[in-house]
Amino acid sequence: MLILEPPRWRARQAAHRDRVDAWLRPFLRRRERGEKHPVEDFLFTYYPHRPARLRRWHPGAGVGLAGADEHLTYGGYGRYGAGVVTADPAHLPPARLAGFARTADLLRRTSSRPAHLGCFGLHEWAMVYRIPPGEVRHAAHPLRLPSAAIDALVDSLPVNCTHFDAYRFFTPAARPLNRLTPTRAGQPDLEQPGCLHANMDLYKWAYRAEPYLRSELVADCFALARDIRAVDMRASPYDLAELGYPPIAIETPAGRAEYAAAQRGFAERARPLRLALLAAYTQLAQAGPADQAAASVVSVGCAGELPAGSARRTGDPERAAAAAGRADRAGAGGDGAPG
Repeated sequence: MLILEPPRWRARQAAHRDRVDAWLRPFLRRRERGEKHPVEDFLFTYYPHRPARLRRWHPGAGVGLAGADEHLTYGGYGRYGAGVVTADPAHLPPARLAGFARTADLLRRTSSRPAHLGCFGLHEWAMVYRIPPGEVRHAAHPLRLPSAAIDALVDSLPVNCTHFDAYRFFTPAARPLNRLTPTRAGQPDLEQPGCLHANMDLYKWAYRAEPYLRSELVADCFALARDIRAVDMRASPYDLAELGYPPIAIETPAGRAEYAAAQRGFAERARPLRLALLAAYTQLAQAGPADQAAASVVSVGCAGELPAGSARRTGDPERAAAAAGRADRAGAGGDGAPG
C-alpha cells in the first residue's frame, strides 16, 4: 500500500478543494439568493451528490493517509496500522461488489462501441414537442422558435436517442417518434460513447465509487459534464443567449454539423475517463479480504511535485456547502429531469 505523509496528501486535498470551489461558490451564492441557472446549476440538482461531498478529497483505494484521522468520519475508512487510515473495499458487502461489477460491464460495453453522432440534440426538443405552454420546463427562458416550428422540426428529422434518462422525459407525443425504445434494464445494450448524457453520467459513476476512487478523477468527470451541459442547452430550443450561451442552431445544416463536431470532441475527451473508471470499477468488483493482507507498504513524504492548481486555499465554504447539500435530495443519480 502507498502511504502518503501529511504534507503530500494535504497539498492534494487543498488543490482539489481549490478546483471544486470555483464551481461551488457561484452555485451556493445563487442558492442563497433563490436564483436558478438552467446550465450552471444542473450538475448540482440533477445528480444527488451534495456539494460538501464533492469538496471532500479521497486518495482512492490502495492508498493510506498518515495523520488523517478526520477521514475516519467519512464512510468506508478504517485504520491500517499505527497512525494510518485508508478506504478499504475489502469489507464491502457482496451486493455492493456486484453493483461495481454491473457498472464495470456498462462501462466496458459502452467503450466497445463506436460513437453515433446523428441525434443532433433532438432529445431537448422532444421534451417540449406538442407540449402545452404552461408545462415547458424552463419557463423563465423563451423558446428560440415558435412551438409549431419546434414540432415541425421534430417531425422532419429522425429521432435517434439511445439514452434512457433523456428518453424518459420525452413528451408522450414524442416517444413513438424515437427509433428506439430505451429502458433502464436495456441501458447496457444501447449506451454509446457519442451520447452527451452518457458522457455526462461519467460523473455519476465517478462519485458513486467514492471513497474508493481518487477525487481528482471525480473532478475531471465533473469538468467534462459541465462543458457537455453547456452544449446540451445551447443546442436546445431555449434562448439562453442573454446568459452567455449562444445557440447551436440544429434546425440548420450548419448547426447540426457544429453539434456533431462537439459530440465527437466530447467522445474523445470522455474515452480516457471512461477507461479509468472501467479499470477502477473492475478492480473494486474483485475486492476481497485477501487484498489488504497481501498489500505492501510504501511511504511517500514531501518529495515530488504537487498537482497543478495546488495553491493554498483562500476561504473555506465547507459549512455553506454542507448546508446547501442538506437541501439536495438523496437517492440514485439521475432521478431528476435532464432538460
